[in-house]
Amino acid sequence: MAKQMPPINELRGRKLGRVLTKMGLITRDQVQEALDLQKQQRRPIGQLLVELGYVSDRDVNIALAAQQGMDTTDLSALEVDQQAISTVPAETAQSYQCVPIAYDKTANRLTIAVKSAENFRAVDDLQMLMGFEVVALVADEPKQVDDLMARYYGSAEEESISELIGDLASDENLSELDGRGESIDLDTLKNAAEDNKVKRLLNLVLLQAIKDKASDVHFEPFEEEFKMRYRIDGVLYEMVPPPKHLAPAIVSRVKVMANLDIAERRLPQDGRIELTVSSSPVDLRVSVLPTMFGESVVMRVLDRSNVQLDLDRLGLREDDLETTRRLMHKPNGIILVTGPTGSGKTTTLYAALNELNEITDKILTAEDPVEYDIDGLIQCQINDDIGLTFARCLRSFLRQDPDRILVGEIRDLETAQIAVQASLTGHLVFTTLHTNDAPSSVARMLDLGLEPFLVTATLEAVVAQRLVRRICTHCKESYEPTEEQLMELQLTPDDVEGREFYRGRGCPNCNNQGYRGRQALYEIMVLDDELKELIMQHASTNVLRNEARKRGMRTLRQSGLLAIYDGVTTIDEVVRETIMEED
Repeated sequence: MAKQMPPINELRGRKLGRVLTKMGLITRDQVQEALDLQKQQRRPIGQLLVELGYVSDRDVNIALAAQQGMDTTDLSALEVDQQAISTVPAETAQSYQCVPIAYDKTANRLTIAVKSAENFRAVDDLQMLMGFEVVALVADEPKQVDDLMARYYGSAEEESISELIGDLASDENLSELDGRGESIDLDTLKNAAEDNKVKRLLNLVLLQAIKDKASDVHFEPFEEEFKMRYRIDGVLYEMVPPPKHLAPAIVSRVKVMANLDIAERRLPQDGRIELTVSSSPVDLRVSVLPTMFGESVVMRVLDRSNVQLDLDRLGLREDDLETTRRLMHKPNGIILVTGPTGSGKTTTLYAALNELNEITDKILTAEDPVEYDIDGLIQCQINDDIGLTFARCLRSFLRQDPDRILVGEIRDLETAQIAVQASLTGHLVFTTLHTNDAPSSVARMLDLGLEPFLVTATLEAVVAQRLVRRICTHCKESYEPTEEQLMELQLTPDDVEGREFYRGRGCPNCNNQGYRGRQALYEIMVLDDELKELIMQHASTNVLRNEARKRGMRTLRQSGLLAIYDGVTTIDEVVRETIMEED
């Protein structure tokens, strides 16, 4: 028979078996029996005690909560006040698997019920997203949380962003911001940033962005309106715009979440917000820029669950994949990845390093910023403000006994020279450069001031890449391209006889865009002796390009054509992302 529950502070931090013993639910002998069984089966002791029939799932749930210093509550007969329910939107409750059960407006304290004590991230994230002081209680049984969510959120339709914007437009308190411009005082800004409706709008916008796999969220002030846009698969889509007078409230709310100075409205600011959505870590990089009509905010969404750090899934063709793997395992040299901003260079390099990430190798990276933290890599964040430049970081790397080095970007001669030095002293260096294709990277390295003999001595290969949108697999259909479309690829109907072309019709799965996800097109130029000789003779980029093509280099446009023939992407995408080669 269970005795009365001891005080929580007597149970916090103790082992589960001890907690259950102090609760009077089991004996020490029964704990020992479960521990002996655990040595053979390597499973949680709570699970074993339930299977042995000594305790119930409910008992273990209560004990786990007590172990974390959390109280439990019986929700079976609870009637929740509607004001508490209205503080947390349905999507948020669903994402964090919690339900609000009490709200004290005076103290700004929200009490939530969660299914297990392991869901402590719900407390941290709700405090940041909604600005409440959050107290969490663990439900006696997980099913009770599901029942409450179904009862209070299930019948109502999900609150849409447009409905919430409608409510905000008619809010009397927020309408006082209208026409105030730069004259808004700090207290008014703080109050606006703490408004529950503003919090809910921002919360909803962020959850929608993560759900739609957006890479960026833009809040943009103009003379007559305040726009909201998402970038999905490289293309910006406009959303229902909030009223213009809400701009200071929304921007201030973002600044509060990113720990930025809400009083500073004249200088750019950068920050970050860390969240956990549907048990996946999501990083938001925040950039605030003062403009003529207010502050522009862009949030870069770095969703670890959405990024493919696997070489096999980037879009490399079989022969290119083989070449890439051969290059990655070279003992020394420089491998350049080139392309415009947002072409997936960092993802390609991360995927390569992820594959090389063995206990036998030391890998150091210098990045600006560090986009994804990968276990096993020593990653350094560049900070120009305090003089921690790529060059300075790289110079220190050489004293850290590395095997492989990643330099986020070669921006100047000094960085290029140290990368060369690292390569000559027996290290493999991965780095990026901004050029249009692989052959022009050589000219860029020489323009920086590197001697041709140093380039030829160290540069092993240049990988150029672009991202194209993939045709949505749910609404993919074949079609006959027009002669004009074929001409854009410099093809004739005879060239494509017998080939099928595909496009996306548009469906709910792809937001009626016809595309879902992206993949890379690659151009890999491996430097052999003949190409190195041409570089020494200061050959032009065109000569290098033609010579590389003769040696089997597949250009970006040719990679694009193969992706079209494979039914992966469309003519429009390849024309948009690649240029025709000059013969």
